Amino acid sequence: ICSCFGHGVREKATTNNYSTLAQKGQIHLGPSKRSRRAIMSVDNFKYPEFYSFPPFFTIQKVLATREKQLVLWRELILRYHTELKIKNLVVHECPLWKNDKIQRRLEPDEIQIVMRDFCQSGHGEWLDEGTVARILWRKPDQLATDIYQWADKNGYINSVCTVYELHSGEDVNGMSFQGADEELLRRALAILEQRGKCKLFKGDTSEEDGIKFFS
Repeated sequence: ICSCFGHGVREKATTNNYSTLAQKGQIHLGPSKRSRRAIMSVDNFKYPEFYSFPPFFTIQKVLATREKQLVLWRELILRYHTELKIKNLVVHECPLWKNDKIQRRLEPDEIQIVMRDFCQSGHGEWLDEGTVARILWRKPDQLATDIYQWADKNGYINSVCTVYELHSGEDVNGMSFQGADEELLRRALAILEQRGKCKLFKGDTSEEDGIKFFS
């Protein structure tokens, strides 16, 4: 390994040397254009270059370096689950915690540090504390904006669609809320309802509940 992140510092170093430098704050785990470049693809997901950087799998002791490291973990977890349309993260099953190619992994206590930070960021929430977390591909207010922009663009203003059509209809292919958790969708719709931008109507089932959008 002869490169690292941040300010373009280059060192020929062993894994141990890199870890020492990171702990001293002499190298940075912050994102850069180069570090975001994909270097491998598994299950149609392209991992960023920093995923092959050994110190990424050890929670750093220097606070400033750790904060940058946790930002990268947040981005990785969110992008992985969003792109693969995975709604929940089961902690003991998540493949992100280890990279067999470089034989590195996060320890269980480090995984909990990463997950606590991720949930505190607003993009995750525990369904079972420490075990299973719901992934919020988009935060409810962001999702509300996405939904309304979609409704406006596709002629649904003053028209009605169902909750099912909103997460699984043909018109939502490629949208941020396609396949989204229904509870999360309803939070977003509640925000739009509070803004006077939509109204929900009861159907025979929850998925048949109707939504009318207003200008």
